[in-house]
Amino acid sequence: KQWYQRRVAITAGILPGSSLFSSDVSFGMIRGGHVDLTMLGGLQVSAKGDLANWMIPGKMVKGMGGAMDLVGSPGTTVVVTMEHTARGAHKILPECTLPLTGTQVVDKIITEKCVFNVVKDVGLVLEEMADGETIDSIKKATLASFEVSPDLKPLQQIKIQ
Repeated sequence: KQWYQRRVAITAGILPGSSLFSSDVSFGMIRGGHVDLTMLGGLQVSAKGDLANWMIPGKMVKGMGGAMDLVGSPGTTVVVTMEHTARGAHKILPECTLPLTGTQVVDKIITEKCVFNVVKDVGLVLEEMADGETIDSIKKATLASFEVSPDLKPLQQIKIQ
């Protein structure tokens, strides 16, 4: 394993088969529709799959980065991973209150409590739930309404080789 330090001073391991490329190549892949899956953090997600992840009003922002390009890329599945709540504030809402990165762009939300699919013309569907959580505890932590999948299962873990 080789080690690489990103310009923001975060060290990351590079495994065999990995690749690095410049920002212009990255945006060419995104804008050309060559990215199948995008995983992003989120500040807020709405019941319709709107995403707010680039700024909090009144806070200094260096720029919006490439998130708007990523969520707007044709054919890309967008998965948002985030804490279910932050400092007691709900993050999965009927409507986002922060500036939007994209409208109706999120396909799946993964938190420490559960996994929701965002289904067009339906809204949020609870698909997986962590041990120790109940439907009522998820409702309490989620301001947006949601349906419960008839195939609701325990939160799954992936195995990394």
